[in-house]
Amino acid sequence: MSDFFNNNNGSETNEQNDSGTYSYKKEQINQGESYYQWSPYDDGNRVKKKKTKTFGKKLGNAAAIALVFGIVAGLAFQSIVAVTNRLWNLENAKQPAIESTQSTDSSKKDSSKVDSTNTATGTTTATKITTDVSEIAKNVLPAIVQVTNAGIKEYQTFFGTMQQQTTSAGSGIIVAQDDENIYIATNNHVVSGAETLTITFNDEQAVEGTIKGADSSCDLAVVSVAVKDIPSETLSSIKVATLGDSDTTVVGEAAIVIGNALGYGTSVTNGIISAKDREVSVNDDDGNVVTNSLIQTNAAVNPGNSGGALLNAKGEVIGIVSVKLADAQVEGMGYAIPISFAWSIIQQMVDNDVVSELDASYLGIAGKDITSEMSEQYNVPVGVYVAQVVSGSGAEAAGIEAEDVITGFNGRAVTSVNTLNNIMKYISAGTTVDVTVAKKSNDYKEETIKVTLTRRIDKVQ
Repeated sequence: MSDFFNNNNGSETNEQNDSGTYSYKKEQINQGESYYQWSPYDDGNRVKKKKTKTFGKKLGNAAAIALVFGIVAGLAFQSIVAVTNRLWNLENAKQPAIESTQSTDSSKKDSSKVDSTNTATGTTTATKITTDVSEIAKNVLPAIVQVTNAGIKEYQTFFGTMQQQTTSAGSGIIVAQDDENIYIATNNHVVSGAETLTITFNDEQAVEGTIKGADSSCDLAVVSVAVKDIPSETLSSIKVATLGDSDTTVVGEAAIVIGNALGYGTSVTNGIISAKDREVSVNDDDGNVVTNSLIQTNAAVNPGNSGGALLNAKGEVIGIVSVKLADAQVEGMGYAIPISFAWSIIQQMVDNDVVSELDASYLGIAGKDITSEMSEQYNVPVGVYVAQVVSGSGAEAAGIEAEDVITGFNGRAVTSVNTLNNIMKYISAGTTVDVTVAKKSNDYKEETIKVTLTRRIDKVQ
């Protein structure tokens, strides 16, 4: 393990994403192998030899055809009468069943009918399947905002470094409110590089917002808007979104996406949850690889939906829309960060400010990322490989050693140095935290130890 990273020169480079953080190409995620579809016209070279018929045979065939036609016509007429009668009887028989599904008296149950759980028809007598989501949209729209990011982008030219004004559109979800601010959850890539942020509410009232916190390692951010800056009519109409439990969602259940699609204003699309726990990796603006385990939906997701809401049929937020699969041959593959994972991170941003440089905490290690591919190759956990421990640091005092792997920090899984840095920027020096470490001396078995973070005492090279 001492030359753990020396054996991977060049092998761990990441493909650049030409489509940006918001969307990525089909080649960047394995969604199953291609298949060959058989066509009856594939074997076009085989031509049957045409047979000739005599007049007698033709006459016999004509008589046989006439006889068959008469028999078929008679049977068809009888069948039509029988089927019509049967359909009439079935239609009359259905009417009481339809009325019973609309009844609110649960004590009235027709014992002659088989319970729906004992059949495999794909239907249920208790649930009405509908595509009308107007009531859900009406209730949730006051909790959804448009986020406009105005920033400066630098680029290199023959004459040197130039700057250009840029504007991008995204979405956000109102997740909390106190006496001074309302707090809006969105994606980090929606607010990254912003000089100014404009928040437009559902009544088209626009107010300036401020980045309260951002975590590039999981593409989450929180924007705050001062209550005093919001007109009273707007303040009385906005709502805090109701959060659901994304862990209990199942593939095939209804899904609704609400967001600022294409920057044209808030729009609503619907579909289903088409997959769960899809690992998606993209590059952020700083070149870091961001890997999230996401919910997949076929509800239409378009540029500008980033930071918007993925809802269940109850109107509860179960995900924050993050990316989509962009390819000419692909449709209906958008992704959202599960709210059950995101909420603790969002809450930390709402409750805490980024600590000042003077009070910034310091663990005292030099670390390198262990990706899932490296984990399989070397049989070590995914996390941060400890390449060096600084003498006198909190890490050394707690017993963390070189070649250990940090897999958890302060209750959150650690998958990269970027993740670790994003967690620590909200924790001040002197705080004692729980750190999960896979010890090299114990065959990389995990144990949780307490580490008291210090101020920076040395700069690790």
